[in-house]
Amino acid sequence: MAKEIWRKEYPFESRWHKLADGNRMHFVDVGAGEPVIMIHGNPTWSFYYRHLIQALSGTYRAVAIDHIGCGLSDKPQQFDYCLEQHIQNLLSLIESLDLSAIHFVVHDWGGAIGLGVASQIADRVKSLTILNTGAFPPPYIPWRIYSLRAPLLGTFAIRALNLFARPALSMAMYRNRLSDVARDGLLAPYDNWDNRVAVNGFVKDIPFSKSHRSHETLLGVETGLTKLAQKPVQIVWGMKDWCFNTTCLAKFKEYFPAASSLEIEDAGHYVLEDAPDQVIAGVQTFLGRLA
Repeated sequence: MAKEIWRKEYPFESRWHKLADGNRMHFVDVGAGEPVIMIHGNPTWSFYYRHLIQALSGTYRAVAIDHIGCGLSDKPQQFDYCLEQHIQNLLSLIESLDLSAIHFVVHDWGGAIGLGVASQIADRVKSLTILNTGAFPPPYIPWRIYSLRAPLLGTFAIRALNLFARPALSMAMYRNRLSDVARDGLLAPYDNWDNRVAVNGFVKDIPFSKSHRSHETLLGVETGLTKLAQKPVQIVWGMKDWCFNTTCLAKFKEYFPAASSLEIEDAGHYVLEDAPDQVIAGVQTFLGRLA
C-alpha cells in the first residue's frame, strides 16, 4: 500500500473490533442516526462503499466493515475462511456496537454473510438493500470462477498472479472504466501472496456441490430469508453482471415480491462503481421513505 492514492476518496478514521480469536476486524463508523451497515464481497472491501458512506453519514450512522482477511483487517494465514465464520464475525461486531433498527446493504459475498446475520437478528433489522449478490446455493457456475477452484493451480493463479482481484477491475464493470484512484483502492489491500489469502479462501468456499462444507450453511441462509420477508427491501441490480446475473435477481424477487427494484441496464457487477449516482440516489430515496 505504498502509494495510497486511494486515501483521496477514503478519508475515514479506522476502527477495530477484536474477535474472540484475537484477530482484529477493521470497520468504518461515521455519522449518527439509524445505522446503515454495508457488507462487501470478494475481492472488494469497505472502500467499495466509500461514496455511499459519505452520502449517508450526514443523516445516518454509516458502518462499513472489512471481513477478516480483507481490506485493512488482519489477514491470518491459518484461519477458517468459510461462510459460517464470516457470519459469526459480523454478528460479533454488531453485538459489540449494540446496533438496532439496522439497515443492511449487501453486495456479492456480503449477501450470504449479511443476510445470514440479518435472519438471526430479524427483530433488529429495519430494511435490506440488496446489490448484485446471492443468498442461496449458486444456480450456475461461471467458468471464469470455476477455473480458479483447482486446489494448486487455482491458488497459485489467485495468490501469486493476482488473477482474481486484478481482472475484476475490468470484468466487473460494463458502463465505465474505473478511475486510477478506484483501481488503486480496490487492489491496495491485496498486493502480495499473504494478503490475498482471503481472496483465495472466498473462491474456494463457493459451494458448487452438495458435499461442500458451506453448502448446508448457505441453505440455512436461504431458509432464513423467510424471516425477513416482511421487511422493507430494495433490490439494486447491474443488469450486465455475468456472475450474479438476472437468474439471481429473479430468485430474490421470489423471496421478496414486494421489494422495490432498481435495475440499471448498462451496469456490471461492481454496480456502485459503474453507476454510483444512480445507486446512491436510489438508496437515499428508499431509506428516506422509511424515516
